[in-house]
Amino acid sequence: MRADPDSIAAIATPAGAGGVGVLRVSGPAAPAIARTLLGFMPQPRHAHYAAFLGADGAPIERGLALYFAAPASYTGEAVLELHAHGSPVVLDLLLRRVLELGARHARPGEFTERAFLNGKLDLAQAEAVADLIAARSESAARAAQRALAGAFSQRVHGLVAALTALRVQVEAAIDFADEELELLGDPALAAGLATVRDAVALLIADARHGVRLARGARAVLIGRPNTGKSSLLNALAGEDRAIVTATPGTTRDALHVELVIDGVGVELIDTAGLRDSADAIEQEGVRRARAALARCDLAVLVSETAHVEADLALLDGLPGGADALVVVNKCDLLADPAARVETRAGRTWLHLSARTGAGLDELRAELARHAGAGSEEHAFTARQRHVEALQQAASALAAAAAALAAQRSPELIAEDLRQAAQTLGTITGAVSADDLLGAIFAGFCIGK
Repeated sequence: MRADPDSIAAIATPAGAGGVGVLRVSGPAAPAIARTLLGFMPQPRHAHYAAFLGADGAPIERGLALYFAAPASYTGEAVLELHAHGSPVVLDLLLRRVLELGARHARPGEFTERAFLNGKLDLAQAEAVADLIAARSESAARAAQRALAGAFSQRVHGLVAALTALRVQVEAAIDFADEELELLGDPALAAGLATVRDAVALLIADARHGVRLARGARAVLIGRPNTGKSSLLNALAGEDRAIVTATPGTTRDALHVELVIDGVGVELIDTAGLRDSADAIEQEGVRRARAALARCDLAVLVSETAHVEADLALLDGLPGGADALVVVNKCDLLADPAARVETRAGRTWLHLSARTGAGLDELRAELARHAGAGSEEHAFTARQRHVEALQQAASALAAAAAALAAQRSPELIAEDLRQAAQTLGTITGAVSADDLLGAIFAGFCIGK
């Protein structure tokens, strides 16, 4: 447990003049601080207009005070909230007074961490709080709300419960090995394991989608020099973000542009043209382009009609779970300049012109589709660590299925099932370590 039982204080100063600042105190000393600071004990869950008193009894500020008795609060502890005018000077005076009364500064994310430690939220829900704060699109905000409400956690809990039932049957075969019981040969055991594996595979796909919604899908523009990658980025961004010249190798570094298309976030990344070069700077640009490609959700190959078949080799070695889209640029230079969409070998090909804008609407639609637009009704946000935990659980379940099919020792099967359940437990915090909690909550903002 990382949070200590002392009272803590955090301050949030809103942007802009004339706003409302909020100071929060959580912990067992919150009632005593409230009584001293206000001169009376506020009624729980009621807003009181009151003077906030300094050590000399004179008002520091006047505003709204709200008190939440434990455990009926966000953190599960006694919580005092002071709503004051947004002057940084006044808020600093209030914070110093609260610190004098025994509170201390909160660490980033400590209020949400305490909510987790006190059983108000599980770990996936706590992470959804940060996702909601950081949401860059409507879809991301709605998906974070679903995760916070438990949409993701409930599915994980269901898988753990199903695994527990399977483990009971396998461990019964261990306990009653001398009995004439064909527990491991029961078709229901193999069928149950197959059902859990299918559910995990589906949850992996949904969690990957959730990662994209949370941070925005990473779409990387790749191709040879002078295929129009930077022109395409500028056209999609609606402004000149990348330098465009007829000189090959103009783009040397990865350029990131944040877009919201059809309510979903897309991080569009322009990269250096992929080719062999003796120029050390261009070589570094190519290295960075390949590094961006290795972390992408969608590789957008930008080519031209004469070279597209040869350029397809640039899509080899995409990371697991990444998709590819082929963009054949400069259709305005062809005898038939019309933009069009077609499917080849399971991939979407878009014939368009970054210069004239023909086909850009179709490209936006494809980017939004890959980012999850139109499929977010039941979506939830997720983290890459969730995907990795689910993949580890899937591997353990595959090992259990192979051992069961080969009629190996039930002890081995039971251990694989235990490993799968334990790995799933790291998602919700049923199994956690202080270093994991530290890494998660350190990324929160002050005041949450």
